[in-house]
Amino acid sequence: MGTHRVSPAMQQFVEDELLRAPLLFDQVIDGTLDYARKGLAQMTPIQRSTVGDLMQALITQRMRLGDYFMRSLQEQVDAQLSQRAPKAGAPQAKRMALSLVDEEVVAMDVELSHIIEAINSTAEYELRELQTYLSAMVGDMDVAGDHNPFRAEAYARAVWAAAQALPLSRGHQLAFMRYAGTPLAQVLRTAYASSTSRLEGMGIEPATHRTLILPSGSRRGPRGNPNETTFSPDLQRMRDTMPAPMDVQLSYEGQAPRPATAPAPGGGRREHWTEVVRGTSNRVDRQSVELVSRLFEAMLSDERVPSDVGMVISRLHGPAMRLALRDGSMLDQDKHPLWRFINHLAFECEMAPDAADPERKQLLKSAYATVEQLVAEPDQNNGLYRWALDRLESFLHKRLTRRLAAAASQIGALQKLEDKILSGRASPSAFHGMLDVEQLDTVPADLLDHRPPPSRTDTPTDEWLDSLKPGDWVRMFLQGRWVQCRLLWPGERGEVWLFGDGASDATWAVRRDALLTMHAERLAKTLKERSIVGSAAARVQDQVAAAA
Repeated sequence: MGTHRVSPAMQQFVEDELLRAPLLFDQVIDGTLDYARKGLAQMTPIQRSTVGDLMQALITQRMRLGDYFMRSLQEQVDAQLSQRAPKAGAPQAKRMALSLVDEEVVAMDVELSHIIEAINSTAEYELRELQTYLSAMVGDMDVAGDHNPFRAEAYARAVWAAAQALPLSRGHQLAFMRYAGTPLAQVLRTAYASSTSRLEGMGIEPATHRTLILPSGSRRGPRGNPNETTFSPDLQRMRDTMPAPMDVQLSYEGQAPRPATAPAPGGGRREHWTEVVRGTSNRVDRQSVELVSRLFEAMLSDERVPSDVGMVISRLHGPAMRLALRDGSMLDQDKHPLWRFINHLAFECEMAPDAADPERKQLLKSAYATVEQLVAEPDQNNGLYRWALDRLESFLHKRLTRRLAAAASQIGALQKLEDKILSGRASPSAFHGMLDVEQLDTVPADLLDHRPPPSRTDTPTDEWLDSLKPGDWVRMFLQGRWVQCRLLWPGERGEVWLFGDGASDATWAVRRDALLTMHAERLAKTLKERSIVGSAAARVQDQVAAAA
């Protein structure tokens, strides 16, 4: 199970579930056969022949399919429990392998996404109940994480592995996936409920349900965050309604301010707003500083802000309050460089979520050095934060340039491939896995089909794709999982697009029509920078309204 320690209770749970998995798969096969058999009467003769071949193969190859299913499920559970990740600084292979994604790959991903959605919808209650017991087993009494190694996507990918064991065409394999989705969801609903009953029988008390991080690809959003909102209050209006406590005697009346709040992460005392406004009786200034202070408190308590990012943001707390006394434009949260710096930093770190990622560490190191220079400046002004934002954007631009340089050989090979595709001489099918970069410009003839290039229409989906620029972040469902990836190269002819994974060095070359299909199926979308400042403002506004 890897180097991570797994509790005996979790180990026992996993072993019990794996022992029951072969019977579960048998039930899925039986359900699939029944589901297909019921639809035969409405099919054309050709369709009946195709489905008949599939049903016969499911019967004769049942044991082989079960072996593939179990091997895939075991590997996924092991990886989930061990949380395997590449070691920082590990040498990279000299020859880069490039995964080429075309319409056939996307057809498989579409079926996988439909199965995952069917499971999550059919067994939603059972999954939530099971999660409370598993959370209690691992000591997560707030149910803040998903500790289930047998998630919907694990079973869906295991069924896909079984489908590939069928000695039939790719169309038959996709048909199996299509017919298996509903039976699998129904069987898992019962299986999840039984798992909960067994944990209850072991004496495990369920955790108190607070929030549940649903599996990736869920309709409910990436984190199910109730504070996530597109509403962003006007800071100017908030400032005007912000109470400025009158029970604190300020220094201009000869009194010392009340004690500062606790030390900020990373060292140093966090200034309280009363320290910042000493010497002024201006109520508006006091309201401005109090608002900024509350905004920082709300940002630092935001569950979307990891501790390493929060440490950098917290260092800006004091300087931002001092800036509020001099810069009225600071309350324009969409334009002011201070808030843009914070939002941009948080977003880029969210795109690279692994705290051990060297690129993320370097980004935070650079941002922290920038912030320390801001903190040291006695004269806080707008220009300082424009400089800080420019420095952050320069760092990110250089990082993107380095990644493009690393992918130069891939881009060169893909450009040759584009030329072949549009000349009608090549249209590779890359469904079976990886193509070496050095071989992309000499694709064997037996991998080609000679369909003419698709006609171009100005559909809304085309407009989405053509709006993408190098450096844009996209969320896509690729090869059975949701990934956050960055557009590295859109193809000079717009036919092959190269994306880089945000969490690794992996790259994907995706055909244009495959991207259009993914977008139409809601399996691909542009990621917009979310404003943690705006979310913080909404929470502060609610707090003020509740106290009124």
